[in-house]
Amino acid sequence: MNVKRWLRSLKWDGFSMSPSSQPEFTPTAVGLGLAIGCLICFTNLSLGLQSGWISMMSIQSALIGFLISRMLPTPLSPQEIIVVQTTAVATGTMPLAGGFVGILPALTLLDVDKDGSPPIYLSWLAAIGWSCSVAFFGVFLSPPIRKQVIIEEQLPFPSGTATAHLISVLHHLPPPDTTVRQRQGYHQVDSDEEANEESQSLLEAHPDNAQSQVDSGTYVTEHKGWNSLLWSFGASGLFAFGAYFFPVVFALPLFGSYLAREWLWFFTPSLSYVGQGIIMGFPTTVSMNLGMLVGWAILSPLAKNSGWAPGPVGDMSTGARGWILWVSLGIMCTDALISLLPVLVDSARDLFRRRTSDSTASSSRGNETESEDRLVPNSWVSTGLIASIVVGTALVWLVFGHDGIKPWATLLGFILGGMLSIIGVRALGETDLNPVSGLGKVSQLFFAWIQPGNIVANIIAGGVAEAGAQQAGDLMQDLKTGHLCHASPRAQFFGQLIGSSVSIIITTTAYTLYNKVYTIPGPSFPAPTAYVWLSLARLLRNGQLPEQSAKFMASFSLLFALLSALKAYTGRREYWLAKWIPSGVAFAIGFLNTPSFSLARLVGGIVEYVFRTRYAKHSSDIRLIVIASGFVLGEGVVSIITLILRTMGVGVISCIGCGHGFCGGCPSAS
Repeated sequence: MNVKRWLRSLKWDGFSMSPSSQPEFTPTAVGLGLAIGCLICFTNLSLGLQSGWISMMSIQSALIGFLISRMLPTPLSPQEIIVVQTTAVATGTMPLAGGFVGILPALTLLDVDKDGSPPIYLSWLAAIGWSCSVAFFGVFLSPPIRKQVIIEEQLPFPSGTATAHLISVLHHLPPPDTTVRQRQGYHQVDSDEEANEESQSLLEAHPDNAQSQVDSGTYVTEHKGWNSLLWSFGASGLFAFGAYFFPVVFALPLFGSYLAREWLWFFTPSLSYVGQGIIMGFPTTVSMNLGMLVGWAILSPLAKNSGWAPGPVGDMSTGARGWILWVSLGIMCTDALISLLPVLVDSARDLFRRRTSDSTASSSRGNETESEDRLVPNSWVSTGLIASIVVGTALVWLVFGHDGIKPWATLLGFILGGMLSIIGVRALGETDLNPVSGLGKVSQLFFAWIQPGNIVANIIAGGVAEAGAQQAGDLMQDLKTGHLCHASPRAQFFGQLIGSSVSIIITTTAYTLYNKVYTIPGPSFPAPTAYVWLSLARLLRNGQLPEQSAKFMASFSLLFALLSALKAYTGRREYWLAKWIPSGVAFAIGFLNTPSFSLARLVGGIVEYVFRTRYAKHSSDIRLIVIASGFVLGEGVVSIITLILRTMGVGVISCIGCGHGFCGGCPSAS
C-alpha cells in the first residue's frame, strides 16, 4: 500500500483533520519538531543534572520552528507550527518525566548499610525499559483531562495562551479568543498587557514565564529573529567550548579564593544560566537568590561552625550542603501542599455543584468545538491507558525485579499518578505552576505507608506517579495552545506520541554517555534533586534528621506556609504584591544549588527587568526572549560536543586559576 494513502486512511497526515485544505500533521512539521526537541532534550538533561531545573521551552520551540519554516519553499501553517511545538516539548521534557535528573541518580546513591539495598546502576537497555514504562501514561491521560480543564472549565493556562498569541501574530492572524473562567464567573481578558501581567504574577517555578515572553502585540521579522538567535547561540556555544579547555572560566573566585575553596562561593558566568534567568523572569530569580543567601550565607556557616555539619561544606552526608538540604525539603513540601489546597477546594466545590445542579441536560459534547474526526477517540484513550499501565508495570518489574518493587505497588503508582495529574493540571491551568515536586513527595509519603522500609520501592513508585503528573501537565499547555489556534487535538496527540518515543532513545543514550564519562552525581553534574528524593525516602524509613535541622526545618516550613497562603490569596485576586512574595519552590532551589548557579540566573533576571521596563519598544517586545533561547540552546549543543571530546580522551588545556575542590565545571573532575 502507498505510504501516503495509508497515512490518509489513518487520518495521520491531517488532510481530514484540518478545516482548511492544508494538512496539519505533516512529515516536515514532525521532523522539525523532533530536531528542535532533541536540542532541548540535550540541553535539559545537562541543565537538570547540574541544577535540577529544566525548561519546557514551548514558546522557544514555536519561535524557532517559525523562523526555520520561513526558509522552506512552503512555510508551515500556524497549525503545523503547533505540531512542531507539541512534538518538540514531548521530546525535550523526557529528562524530567523519565527521572533522569532525579530518580535514576538517586538509585546510584543507595547504601546497603543505610538503605538495605546496594546502588542500582541501569544499563542502556534497562534504562530504555524504564523510560518506556513511564513515557506514554501521561500522553494517553491528556485527552480526557483536556476535555475537563480546557473545554469545560476553560482554565487559562497562561504559558499555553501566550504561545497561542505568539503563533497568531507571527502569522499575522487576529489574536485568539482568550475568554477564561475565573472563580467569579467569566470575563474577557481586556488587553494583552493585562494577560501578560497576570501570567508573570502567577508564575513560580515553571520556567515558561509568559510575561517575559510574548502576547498578541508580538512581531519579529525573520531577518532580525535569525540574527538575534544565531549570534546568541554562537556566543553561548563558543563561551562554553572555551570553558571546557579552561575550566576556571566557569568557576571564577569572584569573592576570593578562600570563600571559593572552603564555602563554595564562586561565580559561573554561563550564558545558558543567564538565558534561563531571562526566561524565568526577575521575581523568580530574586526568590532563588534570597534562598541562596539564607542557605549559603547564613545557615551553612551556622551549621558548620556550630558543629552540626562537621564535614566539608560540599559533602551531602556530613557537610553543610547536606544539612541545609533538609530545610529546603521542608520548604518545598510545605509550599507545594499549601498551593494545592485551593485547587482541591475548588475541585470539590465544582464537583458538588455539578451533582446538585438542575441544569444537567447539556449535550455530551458540552462546549467542544472540534469535530469527532479531529479528536482522539475514547477507544484509543482507554486502550492506551490500559496498555501503558500493564506494560509499564511489567517493564518496571523486569528492570528492578521483585525485590525492588512489587508489581501491585507499581500499579498503585500509576493509579496515584493519574489522580495527582488531575490536581497538578488544575494547579498548572490556574497558576502556571506544575507542582510536580510536591506531588512527588506526596507519593513518597503514600508508599512509605503501604510498603514501609523499602527505599527502592519508595523512589521508583514515587517516580512513576510524578512522571504522569509532570507529562500530562506539560502537554496540557500545548493542548491549550492548539485549542486557541484551532489545531487538531488528534494531530497534537500523534506528535506527542512520536516525540515521547524518540526521546526515549535520545535521553537514555545521552544519560548513558554522561554516566560513562562523568560521575553522576559528581563535581560536574551534582544532580541535586537526586538527594531530595533519597533524603526523604531515608527520613521516612529511619525517621532520623541531622542535628538541629528539625528545628530549622519546622521554622522555615511554618514561615513558607504563611507566605504561600498569602501568595495564593493575593495571586487569585490579581494584586500586584503577589509576584513579589517569594516563591517557596524557587527559594528552596537556592538552597539546593551552590551560589554560582543562582547568581548567574539573577544576572539574567536583572537583564529581563531592565529591558522590559526601559528598553522594550512595547509591552510585548520579545527580542530578549529570542536571545535567551539562543543562550540556552547554544550551550546545550556544545555540551554534546564536549561530551564526545571527553569520551575521546580530549581534556583541558590548562587548569591555571582553578583551586582544588571548587572548580565545579572542570572536565578533568570525575
